[in-house]
Amino acid sequence: MAASLRRVCSQVTERTRSRSLVGLWRSFCKGRGQVDPVSLGLQARARPLPLLLATGASGYLGYDQYGRYRDRQLTELGLEVPPRLASNSQVALYKTIPTRILSRAWGRLNHMDLPTWLRKPIFSLYIWTFGVNMQEAAVEDLHHYRNLGEFFRRRLKPQVRPVCPSSHLISPADGRILHFGRVDGGKVEQVKGITYDLETFLGPQGIDVKKSETSSSSFCELLVSCPENDLYHCVVYLAPGDYHCFHSPADWRVEHRRHFPGALMSVSPGVAHWIKELFCLNERVALTGRWAHGFFSMTAVGATNVGSIRVYFDQDLQTNAPRYSKGTFNDLSYIASGGDGEVGGDKDGGGVDLQKGEALGEFNLGSTIVLVFEAPRDFNFSLRAGQRVHFGEALGSL
Repeated sequence: MAASLRRVCSQVTERTRSRSLVGLWRSFCKGRGQVDPVSLGLQARARPLPLLLATGASGYLGYDQYGRYRDRQLTELGLEVPPRLASNSQVALYKTIPTRILSRAWGRLNHMDLPTWLRKPIFSLYIWTFGVNMQEAAVEDLHHYRNLGEFFRRRLKPQVRPVCPSSHLISPADGRILHFGRVDGGKVEQVKGITYDLETFLGPQGIDVKKSETSSSSFCELLVSCPENDLYHCVVYLAPGDYHCFHSPADWRVEHRRHFPGALMSVSPGVAHWIKELFCLNERVALTGRWAHGFFSMTAVGATNVGSIRVYFDQDLQTNAPRYSKGTFNDLSYIASGGDGEVGGDKDGGGVDLQKGEALGEFNLGSTIVLVFEAPRDFNFSLRAGQRVHFGEALGSL
């Protein structure tokens, strides 16, 4: 009985299969090569979740672009518009992007030698994309640069970047001025309307750490050596097409280096207007010391694909390490006193003396330099926000 039942079921299955094949062939012939999905047993099924996600994402992007367009219109009318800051969830989502891994991969790619025949097309594409002026390069022949790293770190002709002899403070690099001014109440303006805490950015200074933790204003008082002086700041953004080396902005003595491991988010002006305390979140190397008017600091801030920050006189500095502890920093003193973790700079063991315009370090791509310094209250910046500056140009006057 069971055998005969299986035989009947098998015959029914064969007949059904042959009929479906015949129907498929007839529909193919009648439709001139078009097959009806129904004949195949395939029917369109609604996918509500992807549709909802796509619609929601499109609506959010459209609303965001409309808001930015409205802000630009109000700005053109002379009205002050509050900055559109990223939420904590948006920043957290951004930080999930493996920018540190991508930056290390980019660094390895930079050091891979290119075939001679491929150098000119690759470098020419980069020059066209970012507007690089190769007439300023010490070596204009593109075949001279073996890899992307050498091209990024190209040297310039000495005469194209004269150092201003009359100014005590010059631009340390080619770039664009994001912001400048006085440090007010321990808060530094990242861009107009967006501030970050100076102590968070530089870390505790000196031995009076408890004093610096009481308030932002007391931290500034700790840095200022003369009651007639104030703290000032200046932010220079280096675009990918800019000269990637940075120089000493003044005659000063570097006494201490502090390396903050961290994220490697973009530091472009658009992101700087979007993420609050961006410079405090990213990896950075802060050099602190003194100049003729008191406290002086120069901080190189890392960015996406710029995990490598090099300081020429500090061979022990290693940035963008595969592993690090969040919220920590590594200190190194350049004042020789025989202790561990300290290195001497000049002959009297007081630090590393730098002359105005002296080559100091380099980035692998573009990034940001932040100057925070003490100066008399009659110091005046000769700048405007968004201005293009070149290394060696005066930033201000006394």
